[in-house]
Amino acid sequence: MNNLRKIGLSALAGSLVAMSAQAGDLSVTGSSALYIANSDENTKTGYSMSDSVTFSGSTELDNGLTYSFSLELDGDAQSAKVDPSAASATATGSNVVDSHSISLSSDSFGTLTFAGHGGTGVLDAWDDVTPNAYEESWDVVSGADASRTNGLAGDNSFGYVSPSMSGATFHASYFPGAAIGDSFYTDMGVKISPEMVEGLEVGYGFGETEVTNGTAIDETAMYVKYTYGSMTVGYQVNEADGPNASNDLDFTAWGVTYAVTDDFTVGYSTSESDNANDTDVQEA
Repeated sequence: MNNLRKIGLSALAGSLVAMSAQAGDLSVTGSSALYIANSDENTKTGYSMSDSVTFSGSTELDNGLTYSFSLELDGDAQSAKVDPSAASATATGSNVVDSHSISLSSDSFGTLTFAGHGGTGVLDAWDDVTPNAYEESWDVVSGADASRTNGLAGDNSFGYVSPSMSGATFHASYFPGAAIGDSFYTDMGVKISPEMVEGLEVGYGFGETEVTNGTAIDETAMYVKYTYGSMTVGYQVNEADGPNASNDLDFTAWGVTYAVTDDFTVGYSTSESDNANDTDVQEA
């Protein structure tokens, strides 16, 4: 990690509010890895490596709030996606800046975050929090995003997490209409980690997605997760109710993991999605 001192940071909100902080700390983090991937859908084995670094910084303002920012430089943001069967590669973008955000926080205020890119709503973050040793069970197959209720993620969004009150925190997100089409989007939820039951976590979130008028979809997500020693178990139920049967979806998942060591974990997770006609959408 490299620390650079005396970095000037600025936060701007509209034309009437301005805050600035001097002498903050800027750090650079990243990692290196080699990936090998293969699947039944693609008989060719693909090799790739990590190609991103993240700049992050924070400083305390005069009013006691902590101002933080994060910016990721990612080669995939502008790299060409090569199809072995294509005559030439096609570039996907011209910007190496990927996820980036700024936030204001304190113990009494909570944390307010503006995500210029890579923002996530409450339901999107809680779409499946059951424990796993690698990725969610549904995430490694085609059409994964259509198999569950997943709220919204997008650019130029706001998120808020309240201070903890006896183990309970309130979460909310707001996406302006320009980010999603004809309508704004907001969702919220409550996460409870009871102080009297160490390792237990319960969450409930809800929101309404309406990208175009007349197509509102009510979504909910509920989960319970418990950690005891090296073992974690979890169960989750999500629902989506829309204007017609094709928008209705029931999702259930559970998982268990065991941390053999700090560097080695084994786990088993499963999920199932059904629509309003009791037709299986996906079993994973």
